[in-house]
Amino acid sequence: MGMDLAGFNSAPAGEVRPMLTACLSVPRWVDTVLAGRPYRSMDALVNAAAAVSPLDPAETRLAIEAHPRIGERAAGWSRAEQSGVDDDAAERFREANAEYEHRFGHVYLVCAAGRDGDELLADLRSRMANDPETELAVAGRELLEIAVRRLRKAVLS
Repeated sequence: MGMDLAGFNSAPAGEVRPMLTACLSVPRWVDTVLAGRPYRSMDALVNAAAAVSPLDPAETRLAIEAHPRIGERAAGWSRAEQSGVDDDAAERFREANAEYEHRFGHVYLVCAAGRDGDELLADLRSRMANDPETELAVAGRELLEIAVRRLRKAVLS
């Protein structure tokens, strides 16, 4: 899945697009990152990817559809990102996710990498106080953070 920066810069857009879409399923983000090539460094690439913000509500909803619930058995990127959520925490997330989804109409989205289940559950509960518009904006920021982390892994420096 990964390629080095030189390969990322020189590969046809059709070869790079699926990798970027796996990082963040938002066409505007993918197109903007592709249009910025060539990047002179990983930092330049990451900064450009992070600068494509904020995601609008429709983009956030589209990207959320590509994400599993925190605590569910995940595949691909999400498996490693949710590694801090053990079986005990996953059980507690089932109820919390249901409450969150009932309130906001979408799955709870957070950059889970490096965070344990208790920390993520506390974050979910604190975000329940948000109004739906604020929460969608928070989810959009989390999506961008996830995308940048994935991009750093997908494009090897």
